Amino acid sequence: MAEDLQKPASSSFEALLQEIRGCRLCAAHLPMGPRPVLQAAADARLLIVGQAPGRRVHESGVPFDDPSGERLRDWLGVDRDTFYDPNRIAIVPMGFCYPGTGSGGDLPPRPECAPTWHPRVLPLLGAVRLTLVIGQYAQAAVLGDARGANLTATVQDWRTHLEHGRLPLPHPSPRNNRWLKRNVWFAEELLPALRERVADALA
Repeated sequence: MAEDLQKPASSSFEALLQEIRGCRLCAAHLPMGPRPVLQAAADARLLIVGQAPGRRVHESGVPFDDPSGERLRDWLGVDRDTFYDPNRIAIVPMGFCYPGTGSGGDLPPRPECAPTWHPRVLPLLGAVRLTLVIGQYAQAAVLGDARGANLTATVQDWRTHLEHGRLPLPHPSPRNNRWLKRNVWFAEELLPALRERVADALA
């Protein structure tokens, strides 16, 4: 009978996204309250696993809606329309809500978020061809023992990770301008390969 049929995958995915966007798990620890920000669809070919939204993204509700996002889109070689198409690019950070700011910048993603939601979201992204792993918290979770001693060592080993469909990146925040100036190989060697692989994944 029709009522015994399972919901279509797209309907189930949308229901999960609505559940996530209504999450209040960390509400007591969030200085501006919960506002989960993510982007995903079952057909997405590129997955971006980052850290957590900043204040500006919290206010707009749009992932990477800040200078970091402008730089990231330049790194990927994609325009805004492509970047914000969930059927092409999924954005599933380690923390979905803005965690607040400490003395050295934004606080780490809340530890409750990824263990609660990633096991439910990530298995549904079966069409992903390339996963970008941005920042140390995402790299610790996604790469595990395969990461290097620090972020620089992990990103320097990008060719090895790329063989497994994953590419570690530093955070595109302006706070990392000094890192980018010290590591000229990033722009000269990694970015051309990144743009090529992104184009292949989205083709």
